[in-house]
Amino acid sequence: MVLQGYDYLLGFLLISCLVPVLALTASYFVRPKGGGAFRETTYESGVEPRGPKGGAWIQFNIRYYMFALVFVIFDVETVFLYPWAVAFSKLGLFAFIEALIFIAILVVGLVYAWRKGALEWT
Repeated sequence: MVLQGYDYLLGFLLISCLVPVLALTASYFVRPKGGGAFRETTYESGVEPRGPKGGAWIQFNIRYYMFALVFVIFDVETVFLYPWAVAFSKLGLFAFIEALIFIAILVVGLVYAWRKGALEWT
């Protein structure tokens, strides 16, 4: 058989397809039923929606988005540094300097956001 070594891959694919289906099916059966009009209202960023007929067409504070962007920036930094840390001993000095430049650029962005007040909640 040509695909002899792919049994584990097939098993993994089957399990990875079944887990979301089972989770969604189970949540359908155990979810609370009913709830009335309160359950059907829109909930955005912890702010009650105001407007015609409960519409959520109001402006939210830009700080919600600034916190999200700063979080994404440093989350991406962590994701990019993991492979570098795993292969650190094989990469040499050049890759170490590249990683320092990468971190320095992100620190400059953090200092800029800090000085502009993007990290202040009040």
